[in-house]
Amino acid sequence: MSRRPGNPARRFGDGGSVGGLFSSKSRTSPLLPSGLVALGLFCVIYYISSGSGSGGTKSFMRLVEGDYACTLEVQRAIPSLKKAYGDSMHKVLHVGPDTCSVVSMLLKEEETEAWGIEPYDIEDADGKCKGLVRKGVVRVADIKFPLPYRAKSFSLVIVSDALDYLSPRYLNKTLPDLARVSSDGIVLFAGYPGQQKSKGAEQSKFGRPAKMRSSSWWKRYFVQTSLEENEAVSKKFEQAAGKNSFKPSCQMFHLNSYQ
Repeated sequence: MSRRPGNPARRFGDGGSVGGLFSSKSRTSPLLPSGLVALGLFCVIYYISSGSGSGGTKSFMRLVEGDYACTLEVQRAIPSLKKAYGDSMHKVLHVGPDTCSVVSMLLKEEETEAWGIEPYDIEDADGKCKGLVRKGVVRVADIKFPLPYRAKSFSLVIVSDALDYLSPRYLNKTLPDLARVSSDGIVLFAGYPGQQKSKGAEQSKFGRPAKMRSSSWWKRYFVQTSLEENEAVSKKFEQAAGKNSFKPSCQMFHLNSYQ
């Protein structure tokens, strides 16, 4: 599966006149509105690129465009996941697009090691992300095939914005493989049916349009693949999320690993 570089270009409206700064007899310089717009744009880009430290402007543009909605949810969910999973968050694998942002955030947590699988190309990734790839912390791999890890290599596997694009043929191989490399559980973030996540170009970007499946579909699928939901952890997460005022906009499933 390949991903074309995104186009972060945006159009900005004319600055217009600046009222109240000059008397009615004076004429505003045509350079003033353009200068104010340029200054404002510079401030916005600087704030975005320096604020997160892991996604920068590209992550912001993805948020604006509606891409990777569930991967952004993972980042918001990390505090609640830590409270729900406790020691099981010490060795985490994230699988999904923009995994560099998730891994960078996890590595900031105390006593947490993190790795990532990026299912798509990283041609448009920033230098920090490519550095994680060079170090082997993040790998670019097609998740339709077995992951390059031994059984139970990670305590917890988190997957987002990846399984929605797999046909049942490949999903039947990929999800059990995620269970294989985890020891304490899997956290699955999936889109809701009817959630507009692709805009025409998504089919060529991800190889196929996203297939948003219902909660009942996923639950039947878990039974067919002998995966059980972890109800105890689900309750802990709901309690922690409530205290953190976190309300997921994606479906979340907490699964037990294969024993």
